[in-house]
Amino acid sequence: MTATSHAIDLVKIAAIAADSKQAEDLVALDVSGPLPLTDIFLIATGRNERNVVAIAGEIEDKLLESGAKLLRREGRQEGRWILLDFGDVIVHVFHEEDRLYYALERLWKDCPAIPLDLGVPVSTTAE
Repeated sequence: MTATSHAIDLVKIAAIAADSKQAEDLVALDVSGPLPLTDIFLIATGRNERNVVAIAGEIEDKLLESGAKLLRREGRQEGRWILLDFGDVIVHVFHEEDRLYYALERLWKDCPAIPLDLGVPVSTTAE
């Protein structure tokens, strides 16, 4: 199974939003095979707690503007690892130390990466 085109559109919107707040090491993984509940993980890194919160806030705002529904948000108060669950896409915004510690890319290394072309604009309207 592969990620839906809707999920790929959402992850591109999220990646552009993250990039606009200076997120680092953006990685999108197609986890639709092993995880029937979601299609894509987007993983991003912030330099400090404030940056992590800003990145997550911008992603949330842009995905909500595009018509996506936020199902769950966790970790915003601490600003170390914020999880945003939009159903088809789950966003993980890490503080750099926590990203190294939890190493989600290593845990999901068998899942294919989705290329993120941050220079190409994406439609921000819902399907």
